[in-house]
Amino acid sequence: MLKKITNGLCGANRPGHFRGVTTVVLKLVNIVMPQVAVFGQKDGQQCLVIKRMVADLNVPVRLVIAPTVREPDGLAMSSRNAYLTQDERSMAPEIFKGLTKAQALYDSGERSAKRICFFSCGNVPACGRLFG
Repeated sequence: MLKKITNGLCGANRPGHFRGVTTVVLKLVNIVMPQVAVFGQKDGQQCLVIKRMVADLNVPVRLVIAPTVREPDGLAMSSRNAYLTQDERSMAPEIFKGLTKAQALYDSGERSAKRICFFSCGNVPACGRLFG
C-alpha cells in the first residue's frame, strides 16, 4: 500500500522516508489516542500518505490539514529553513511568489503551461535554464 502511493511522490528518491513517517505517526496516535490530529499543508505528500494510512488501517482519528504558516516574505515556516544558505534563504520566497503568480494567471483563464511558467518565474534563477 505505502510503496504504491509513495512511488508517485518523492518516495522513489527517498527510500524508507514515508515508511518512517507513517510508523512514527501511527505509534504516536496509538499512544496518545487523540480525536483530532493536525498536519500542515506544507507537507502535502506526507498528508496524502497519512490520510491513506488512517483510511487503510481504520485509525480512529480525524485528520485536519491546516494552512501553511508563512514568514512575512512568504517562505513557509520550517525548522529545515535553518539548513538554507544565506543566498538560498533570500531566493526561497521567490518560489512561492512565482507559484502565486502562476495560480493567478491560471485563475484568470491562461491555459498555456509555457506562458504560465514564463510569466511566473520572476526571480527564480532556475527558470533561466527553462527559457534562457
